[in-house]
Amino acid sequence: MPEASLGLFPDVGASYFLSRLSGFFGEYIGLTGKRLDGAEMVACGLATHFVLSTNLPLLEEELNKVDSSDLTIISTIIDAFSLTSILKEDSVYRRCRMDIINKCFSKGTVEEILSALEYEAINKTDDWIVSAVKSLKTSSPMGLKVFLKSIREGRTQGIDQCLIREYKMACHALRRTVTDDFFEGCRAALFDKDKKPKWEPSKLELVSKEMVDQYFIAVDSDDWEELQLPIRSNSTKLATAKL
Repeated sequence: MPEASLGLFPDVGASYFLSRLSGFFGEYIGLTGKRLDGAEMVACGLATHFVLSTNLPLLEEELNKVDSSDLTIISTIIDAFSLTSILKEDSVYRRCRMDIINKCFSKGTVEEILSALEYEAINKTDDWIVSAVKSLKTSSPMGLKVFLKSIREGRTQGIDQCLIREYKMACHALRRTVTDDFFEGCRAALFDKDKKPKWEPSKLELVSKEMVDQYFIAVDSDDWEELQLPIRSNSTKLATAKL
């Protein structure tokens, strides 16, 4: 989820499911934008099954035949198409040391996380640490700080609370309440493709707590409404389901 490199932050429930990964691996993924393949998704707990892309149409066809919400029946069908996933030798999940990730990404601020990683990079040759430092230094300072606050709040919230909060955060980003970073990030990466975004504020230390907090309050506009989630008969099960 490379949103911070685009001047945004991981949303659509990311603060819920990333915060529930082992240790602080979710902070690592969200702040660095490191991409994971299917096997890594299963290994870290973001996915439950590994199915070859060529078999996905067949799986979808079988699921469409089922007129039931019984989890046992559905799981049996998915299991029939699932394979044992094997991590590649150069897998980031295989190479990363969780003790270092937990020590660095458990810090209270992005500045402290970056400082801890830079300290680790002095005495170690692990390229994933160097890559993490580079990502933090080139991504949107605002996006990084907003996401860290978001995932920390997500650790104690349900999926519904996280979705409602993240919708609010995204509205502020799209309305440019605090910064133009999302539009600037899209310009640099997707339109002009110069890969040279000019973030504002340009440094972590210039992003104040008040700026970050603005993303977490209601949008001050008559044409804006809070996200309204549908109420379902099995809402209790949905709220406690493991993603």
